[in-house]
Amino acid sequence: MKKHIVIVAALTFMVSCNTKETKKETKENTDMSVTTTNNPLLIKSTLDYGAPDFTKIKDEHFMPAILEGMKVQNEEIAKIVENKEAPTFENTILALEESSKTLDNVTAVFYALAGANTNETIKGIQKELAPKFSKHNDDILLNTELFAKIKTVYNALDTLNLDEESNHLVKEYYKNFVKAGANLSEDKKEKLKEINSEIASLSNDFGKKLLDASKKGGVVVEDKGKLKGFSEEKIKSIEKDGKYEIQLINTTQQPSLQALENREVRKDLFEKSIHRTDAGEYNTSDLVKKMVSLRAEKAKILGFDNYASWSLQGTMASTPAKVFEMFNGLIPGSLEKVASEVKEIQAEINKEGGDFKLTPYDWNHYAEKVRKSKYNLNEEEVKPYFEVTNVLEKGVFYAATKLYGITFKKRTDIPTYHPDVVVYEIFEEDGSPLGLYYGDFFARDSKRGGAWMSAFVKQSKLRGQKPVIYNVCNSPKPADGEPALISFDEVETMFHEFGHALHGLFGNQKYASISGTSTSRDFVEFPSQFNENWATHPEVLNNYALHYKTGEVIPASLLKKIKDAGTFNQGYSIIENLCSSNLDMQWHTISVDDKIEDVAKFEEEALSKMKLKVSEVPPRYRSTYFAHIFSGGYAAGYYSYLWTEMLSHDAYDWFKNNGLLTRENGQKFREQILSKGNTMDYAEMYKTFAGRDPKAAPMLKARGLK
Repeated sequence: MKKHIVIVAALTFMVSCNTKETKKETKENTDMSVTTTNNPLLIKSTLDYGAPDFTKIKDEHFMPAILEGMKVQNEEIAKIVENKEAPTFENTILALEESSKTLDNVTAVFYALAGANTNETIKGIQKELAPKFSKHNDDILLNTELFAKIKTVYNALDTLNLDEESNHLVKEYYKNFVKAGANLSEDKKEKLKEINSEIASLSNDFGKKLLDASKKGGVVVEDKGKLKGFSEEKIKSIEKDGKYEIQLINTTQQPSLQALENREVRKDLFEKSIHRTDAGEYNTSDLVKKMVSLRAEKAKILGFDNYASWSLQGTMASTPAKVFEMFNGLIPGSLEKVASEVKEIQAEINKEGGDFKLTPYDWNHYAEKVRKSKYNLNEEEVKPYFEVTNVLEKGVFYAATKLYGITFKKRTDIPTYHPDVVVYEIFEEDGSPLGLYYGDFFARDSKRGGAWMSAFVKQSKLRGQKPVIYNVCNSPKPADGEPALISFDEVETMFHEFGHALHGLFGNQKYASISGTSTSRDFVEFPSQFNENWATHPEVLNNYALHYKTGEVIPASLLKKIKDAGTFNQGYSIIENLCSSNLDMQWHTISVDDKIEDVAKFEEEALSKMKLKVSEVPPRYRSTYFAHIFSGGYAAGYYSYLWTEMLSHDAYDWFKNNGLLTRENGQKFREQILSKGNTMDYAEMYKTFAGRDPKAAPMLKARGLK
């Protein structure tokens, strides 16, 4: 969901094996047996909304189609540059906007599969594409003649009488070209191209190592007795050839630590998680050091003291100082909260006769015991009320209908890339078609960790495109014949990702490059975090929280427990986030003269500097497996989750003061936030909606910090 004028390699979260077989296979896939005339990725889809036809798309179609997309865009750029007429909005900006249409369509499908259903061929293509995309983007963004034409249009804006959105588009192109280095001398541009290409390759290598480390670095347990605490369904789902494999997810803490009673197994799982990429064949330390060094060098070439200062241009925060100011405002209360949680959990350990000091691998296990005793809330007691389809249709969709009037119809005639994927058509309140929504909710080996939203087709009036949006999550898939029951955290994730989907679905722009979720990092997470609030709204919860066996609505007593426990463990939660957010900013505020020799030592000093070194609370991501910032496009941007959380709680506070779940409120939020894309200043956009600047108090209250 990054804002770019051309497709970028930052979207390549998973990368290829560097094997001879893969290289050979990729080369074969570019053979001329696949031509532009018979390649389904280059032929307009006949499916509703232009949805990709996965019955026709094969791996061998991707590389030829992507190369053709690059070729088409390069030809269109050449036409702009060679045009002898005076630069105008139409022959320069509009032509540039449409130059990427073919490439946009192809890469939207490719990167969807690269994230959610990859294989060795796709990984090989990704590896080969990384430097190609870096060069392709740089050849456009650092094209001196092209920028001169853009600058001419930009300088004449006051005389062009453009509509508001077109006027904003010109400013965005100019700003993005300048940010990319269009004003640099030719020798500096060449150096920048080299750096960008190297960063792209390193980022792909990082993603590949991390994927393999996570998939292959879990814990294998031979004795079923050591899995005490797991349900029979859980044990059945992880059984493999008579053994039991607990795979790693991408965060430091692992969900299984909550249930596992065997402390040695917990320790083993935690150690495998936190050291997965520290040493051996999956060690990413050198990649981290090289990337941060190159980013610092890039910033210097572009005239900035550090990478964060360069990267934060155009965001709500705008400068590293403002980000650190936010951290400093949150840290004292968070440390106080986590200290009280440590005491509670240590008391629980002592009560059970545990002769040991609380460690990170004990935290989730004993925190759950505290939660049960304090709030009498048992996660296993809650799960039977959260069956995936009910959560989606009677929860996520129900809230959207109440707020925005949209309705949903399941489509079984639209082909998907995997049997687990479900498709729904979405309609406006008046019955007119809005778009398509794909949901892919279960974990599998071919899918990277985490949860996300993106689009197969992006909304654009100019292109005549209605949105085709998808959400991907990683809830454990149940054994055959068992219900798909999920935790309340996973429920909130579904609401979160659908918040992104709504942002994409409600895009109402002429131009694809500024439509929907094409906003800054510290704004794009606002609609998604805001949408989480409806998961616990009584009317919504009572509609979807139905026992999978009896159909009984979740009891009021259990609902109260969930809400009462809402601020539980929030000290831990915010500290682990602050730790990672701080690591990100510390890595990206180093200067080009700083030489980092030891990643672990840098981490320790970075945490100590901000008083965030809490022995019981590790960072949510350590540097060596911090995919967001080293292979996911969030470099100097992970703080945005906390920034947008502030916006989301403040916006929900506005809803509470104005009647909560009403069509009128939903329509206002849609018109003034969700439909705006990147068409105006974000601070002004929020102020137009709320009537004032956002306040931090609602977030602190929701977190139990105030």
